[in-house]
Amino acid sequence: MKLTYKEDNPQFWEDIYLEEDAGWDLDGPTPIFDKIADDLTPGKLCIIGCGRGYDAIMFAQKGFDVTAIDFAPSAINAVKSLALEVKVSVKTFESDIFDYSKEWENTFDYVIEQTCFCAINPSRRMNYEMVVKRMLVTGGKLIGLWFPLDKSLKEEGPPWGTTIDEVKSIFNHDWKIEKEEFPELSIEPRKGREKLIIFKKN
Repeated sequence: MKLTYKEDNPQFWEDIYLEEDAGWDLDGPTPIFDKIADDLTPGKLCIIGCGRGYDAIMFAQKGFDVTAIDFAPSAINAVKSLALEVKVSVKTFESDIFDYSKEWENTFDYVIEQTCFCAINPSRRMNYEMVVKRMLVTGGKLIGLWFPLDKSLKEEGPPWGTTIDEVKSIFNHDWKIEKEEFPELSIEPRKGREKLIIFKKN
């Protein structure tokens, strides 16, 4: 298949990692997810666009059965190394989420979204919704930090801008909003620019 968008190419992201230019990388777990993890019943959890895997490791340490997906080799290698280092089990896929694996079908209780939605071309956002819906069991939750809310699509990306209205319009059919807030624990550069919305699959 001919690649249509630069961000569809794993090498585009791999080069960012190799150049140490991954501005989304917090060098540790996301504070909001760390807190949310304590309120969830451990189950099967998938992080899409997992990056170097700090959140994957954190959830695994808290008893979740974690799958981490990214298509940049450096990202997946980092997850594997970190999991070995701290002695937790994380299942990894070096894969594009749109190259859908049957192993993911109706499997997960939770899908974690942070900077994957804004990394893909906006024309593929409805496909993203379909992929996530297929991944989750009925009653499963998409826990998302939707970002950046202060950027217009005209400014291009990635990261590609979005709005709360757009996110809600995409996750409109067979989804119910369980929680919505601007989190106090947002890191300083993202305060007011990201919103936590947890969608439950009907």
